[in-house]
Amino acid sequence: MAETQNIRDRVYRTYLDFLETAEKKRRWSVFDDVPWDALDALKATETSAECVEIFCAEELYVPDYSSKGLELVRSRFGIAWFQTCWAFEESKHGLVFREYLSRSGLRTKAEVDALEAGICAKIWKLPFETPRQMVCYGALQEGATYIAYKLQKDKARAAGDTVMEAMFHLVGRDEAAHGGFYRAIIELELAQDRQPTIADLAEVLSNFKMPGADLIPNYNQRLRASGAGISPRMFVERVVQPLLTTLQISRQEFKQALKRRELDIQANPDADSRSRNQQRPGRIL
Repeated sequence: MAETQNIRDRVYRTYLDFLETAEKKRRWSVFDDVPWDALDALKATETSAECVEIFCAEELYVPDYSSKGLELVRSRFGIAWFQTCWAFEESKHGLVFREYLSRSGLRTKAEVDALEAGICAKIWKLPFETPRQMVCYGALQEGATYIAYKLQKDKARAAGDTVMEAMFHLVGRDEAAHGGFYRAIIELELAQDRQPTIADLAEVLSNFKMPGADLIPNYNQRLRASGAGISPRMFVERVVQPLLTTLQISRQEFKQALKRRELDIQANPDADSRSRNQQRPGRIL
């Protein structure tokens, strides 16, 4: 997107709207808003621990996500300040999951320490090179995470697990707000530069995978075993299609963008080695 003053002002206004809603309606406490006292009576299971652990591991890469994302957009005030706010909110997600593992007694201190050591041993890298592509990635990734958390919240409610229900309600609400910010920025991009923006979205979708796929050992197997993941079909039906509808991108327009991308790859095969080498996971998250 061309860095006109009008665009900078609109992005900043979008961030202020996001922040105002967060401050007035979404702020929550790890210590006071989760009914930790109910843990003893609920008798948390190992399956619950495995589910929370994989979410915890993915969330605890926030130092990588935030530092590399902020470096990419540091000159774009509205998006850069969103990145700092996003990092704070995501850090609470990792913390609340970590507290669940510890307070439930399902993970010892040594096991939690080992989890953190494993996280520090690997570094997350940006999957795409431009701010606009990363905004597209953010919209898809936050949407997938929200759906995964909502499924866990619904399971917990059905099981009468008030702790898990509260946790996934709080973190899921944040993820929905993050996804909404990214969608709003894509809408600005579409208004300014429609076809290249759709092409970037097609590029990102063609190469999409969750951050943990390259970071967490046995990621796909652990998703399946714990029930933490969503299927590719659910990803398309509950993340991709609603996003395209919200952005008013027709299926035909998106297919044309994908087709143009395929033709570009055929003409320049060396320019898309990432796509050709990509191994998409059987589960999204």
